[in-house]
Amino acid sequence: MTTAAVAVLAGLGLLFSLSGAVGVLRMPDLYTRIQCSSKNVTMGTLPALLALVVGAGAYSPYGTRALLVALLLLVMNPLSGHALARAAYKVGVPMWRGAVLDQVKESVKESEERD
Repeated sequence: MTTAAVAVLAGLGLLFSLSGAVGVLRMPDLYTRIQCSSKNVTMGTLPALLALVVGAGAYSPYGTRALLVALLLLVMNPLSGHALARAAYKVGVPMWRGAVLDQVKESVKESEERD
């Protein structure tokens, strides 16, 4: 039973990583690639870490470290993706021409019109 759970979790992590890699290659601009890569890291790594916890046990040295890394990954990965996207936007990296809406640009216009 444990071996099957480890195999399923590892396979799930592999599938998410593969689909995320394809998404990074196919996305048209930096912002969507950042979104794909951060989702790829989170959803690809977490099942692999959980497979390690299930296989080694939660109270083993490997299991506790894997849980700690998973917790840090859940906190730091969205923060780093947001910081990268914000820095790219502030520097002026253009969005994809097919993008429908630039909410930040519109909110800046509205605040300038009020002042």
